[in-house]
Amino acid sequence: MDVQYFVSIFILLWRRTDSSDAYPKLCFPEDFMFGVATASYQIEGGWNVSGKGESIWDRYTHQYPERVFDHKNGDVSDDSYHRYKEDVKLLKELGVNFYRFSISWPRILPTGFINDINKDGIRYYNELIDELHRNNIEPVVTMYHWDLPQVLQDLGGWTNPIIADYFVDYAKVLFKEFGDKVRFWLTFNEPLSFCHDGYGGNDAPGGQASGLEDYMCGHNVLRAHGKVYTLYSKEYRNEQQGSIGITLDIAWMEPATTSKEDQDAAETARQFTYGWFAHPILTDEGDYPQIMRQRIDQNSKRQNFARSRLPHFTSDEVQEIRSSFDFLGLNHYTTYMVSPGDNKTSAVPSFNNDMGVSMSQKAEWPKSNSSWLKVVPWGFRKALNWVKTTYNNPNILVTENGISLKPGLHDPKRVNYIDGYLRALHDAIYKDKCRVIGYTYWSLLDNFEWMRGFSERFGLYEVDYESAERTRSPRLSASYFNNVATTGCLPTSSDDYVEYTLTNK
Repeated sequence: MDVQYFVSIFILLWRRTDSSDAYPKLCFPEDFMFGVATASYQIEGGWNVSGKGESIWDRYTHQYPERVFDHKNGDVSDDSYHRYKEDVKLLKELGVNFYRFSISWPRILPTGFINDINKDGIRYYNELIDELHRNNIEPVVTMYHWDLPQVLQDLGGWTNPIIADYFVDYAKVLFKEFGDKVRFWLTFNEPLSFCHDGYGGNDAPGGQASGLEDYMCGHNVLRAHGKVYTLYSKEYRNEQQGSIGITLDIAWMEPATTSKEDQDAAETARQFTYGWFAHPILTDEGDYPQIMRQRIDQNSKRQNFARSRLPHFTSDEVQEIRSSFDFLGLNHYTTYMVSPGDNKTSAVPSFNNDMGVSMSQKAEWPKSNSSWLKVVPWGFRKALNWVKTTYNNPNILVTENGISLKPGLHDPKRVNYIDGYLRALHDAIYKDKCRVIGYTYWSLLDNFEWMRGFSERFGLYEVDYESAERTRSPRLSASYFNNVATTGCLPTSSDDYVEYTLTNK
C-alpha cells in the first residue's frame, strides 16, 4: 500500500491593503539595512583541511563529546567552507543588504601567531567577500566569534594578558588582506558569553572558574578591542574608510515588581551583563560599572583575597578603550524578571554571587526550542531605550535576533517572533528616537549551536544533516524576511500569509 506524505511549502504573498487592515503600514528608514548572520565554527566545517589549525571548539568537542547535548561537533556542520557560493545564492534570494559572518582565527593563523599565515584561509575569505560584492551584498565581518586557536589557549587563552597583542597581530593580517573590501568590522561577538560561559563555565575551553577567569577574560578582551580600534584609526582608517564596532549581547532585565528593591536589582543585572563591557567603552569613567566595582571589591575582601578579583585598567588602557567604537553591535533574544538575591557572600567566588540577583521568566511567555529563550518583544524596545538613555544614544546595528524551533519548513512561530520584534524595533526608532541603523536575523542557516549541537534550529533555511550535500531548504520565515528586506516594510495584516500545500506520493 502506497504511503502518502505531504511536504508543506509556505509562501508569503505581499499585497497592498487599505486602512481597514489590522495594522497600519510600518516602514523603516530608506537607508535602513536588513541582513542575516552566521559564525565560522558554526557553519564552515572543514575543520582540519587546507592548513587550518585546531580551535578550542575543535579540541573541546572532540575531547568531551558527552558535554554536547547531541554529542555532535562542527567538523562538517553546514560545510559552508565548500558551499559558500550556494550560501551567497540564498542571500541573494533573501534580498538582504548585508551578510554578517566571522573569520576563523585558526584558518588564517593556524598556530595563532603571525609568523605562519595560511594562504588557503586568505583565499577562502577573499573568494567569499568577492562573491558577496558580485551580488551587491555588503560584508560585515566579525574578527572573533569564539574559535580561538588551541595553541593560544595552551598559553592561557583570554586569561593571559599577552593575548591582546596576539589579537592585534591577527587584526593586522585581516586589515591588510581584506580591509580594502570590508567597510564594517566587529572585533568581538558577545564577550559576556564566551568569558562567562567559556572561562567561567562549561563552554569551550571549559574553565569553570567563575568569579576569576571570566573577569580576566573580559579585561583582556577590552584591552584587545581598544588596541585594535587604535591600530585601525592610526594606520588604516584614512585609506580604507571603514568602521569598527564590538557586538555586545543584552537580555532585557525587567524588575519583578515596582518595588525599589526589584528596580535596583534589575539595574544591577543590566550593569553586570551589558555594562561590564559597555561601560569602559561608552563612558568617561575609565572603569567597570560602579556597582560591579563595589560588589566585587567587597566580596573579594570578605573572601580574604589580597586584591579585587576585578582587574583595573592602566591610564593608557583607559585612553585606548574609551570611545573605541564607530557603531555598536547589539544582540538581543529574550527577557528576564529580576529580584534581589540573598546577598550573602559565598566562600566560593562566582559571577552570580557577585551580581547577587535572582532571575526568572514568566511561564505564560511563549516558548522556543531553547530553555532560555522566551518570546517577549516589548523587552527588545526597553533594552534599546535603556542603551539610548544610559549611553547617550549610540549608533546601533542589531547584529543578532532570532528564535530556535524544531525542524520543519512550516515555522509560523518564527515569522511571528521576527514580526513582533521588528514592530518593537520600529517603535524604538520612530517613537523613541533610538539610533538603529540595521537589523540582522540569526541565522541564515541552521547550524551547530555550541553546547546544544544541532538540536536547536535558528535558520531561515533548514539544513538536512542526513544529506551529504547538506541540502538547504527555505522556510516560511525566509519568504517573510525576503519581503521585509526587499520592501523595507512590515505586513499590514495576517491576510498577507497565504498557505500552499504540495502533495507528493
